[in-house]
Amino acid sequence: MNSAETKAYWSQRYQEERTGWDIGSPSTPLKEYIDQLSNKNLKILIPGAGNAYEAEYLWQQGFSNVYILDISKLPLEAFQQRNPDFPAEQLLCEDFFEHTGTYDLILEQTFFCSFPPFPETRKKYAKHMTQLLKPQGKLAGLWFSFPLTDDVENPPFGGSKEEYLNYFEPYFNVKVLEKAHNSIPPRAGNELFGIFEKS
Repeated sequence: MNSAETKAYWSQRYQEERTGWDIGSPSTPLKEYIDQLSNKNLKILIPGAGNAYEAEYLWQQGFSNVYILDISKLPLEAFQQRNPDFPAEQLLCEDFFEHTGTYDLILEQTFFCSFPPFPETRKKYAKHMTQLLKPQGKLAGLWFSFPLTDDVENPPFGGSKEEYLNYFEPYFNVKVLEKAHNSIPPRAGNELFGIFEKS
């Protein structure tokens, strides 16, 4: 799909409330990761953020330099309604691959798994992530760990630790990539928690 088709696809899913990935709150592994961050001045990007509960939590904890990116304006509008004091200029309705900027930290939560699971797309994701990070910047979050199916039409798409390392090791120092010990029950055993530092 091109950018316009992708935008239409995800906007339709939000309109029809076909958002099975949406758990209505920050996921536990990311919430606990956020809780140990001490620098409230970090410039943080959450791409493919959807309803962006992690961004909402960051904002409530005093992180003011948070940017939320989604290709559909619908979840961004919903976020703004829930958080009317959040700066509108930090809500970015853009295609991730066309976004420019530099960040200290990028948080991954059900974004990677939304792309059709083709190696060239996953490599492009890893490369663009490193382009968006400052030196020693970090990409942290969750990646689904379950076998891929032949159905490339219906996300979420999984993968394996070995496959993910293949994509990230050329661009990042892998700080951790292991089975999440604190996943929400429906995802227990099916998530890897990772921290990747820009090489």
